[in-house]
Amino acid sequence: MLRFVFLVLGFVVSVISEETPDIPEFLEKGNCAKVGIFPKFDLRRYSGRWYQTEIIEIPYQPYTRCINSFYDYSEPMYGFKLRTAGFSPEGEHMALEGKVYPTKNFPPSHMLIDFPTVMGYPYEVIDTDYDTYSCEYSCVDWNAYKTEFAFVFSRTPENNGPATAKCKSVFTKRGIDFSKFVAVPQTDDCVYRA
Repeated sequence: MLRFVFLVLGFVVSVISEETPDIPEFLEKGNCAKVGIFPKFDLRRYSGRWYQTEIIEIPYQPYTRCINSFYDYSEPMYGFKLRTAGFSPEGEHMALEGKVYPTKNFPPSHMLIDFPTVMGYPYEVIDTDYDTYSCEYSCVDWNAYKTEFAFVFSRTPENNGPATAKCKSVFTKRGIDFSKFVAVPQTDDCVYRA
């Protein structure tokens, strides 16, 4: 996780210190929300398939629709083997494989996403019932800037379902602007191969 923080901080410093008004869209003024800790997070119950139904967009995520992830719990690594897939804007099916796991310095609900081809970043489960919804938050701040991403996960591939309603309430109570979220199309033509 520290590797990610230092990489992001280095990037932020280089962007801010350059004499250019161009700041990447994913970098914005402000600080990360204080989302709190999800108590007694059970990694085993979190296993299985999740569908991303609403997100704060990530510019380097290769897919834009039918996004789904399979969390395969591994006892020896005390974390998950993760496969996330979806379709690109051009209709190409794409998948990424990596790991998600808690680190020693944080509780189990605060994890690190580790993909070989993507920079690692923090990942917090801020609320879940394990069976219907999971509200995820990922943010790094430095000085007066932040990179903030968030996700509504559902056990079913439906937009504006119970997961959306629950997470909208959860995010709003924690000071995360739900108007920044966009729907991830989960339509009848989706094929889930994660």
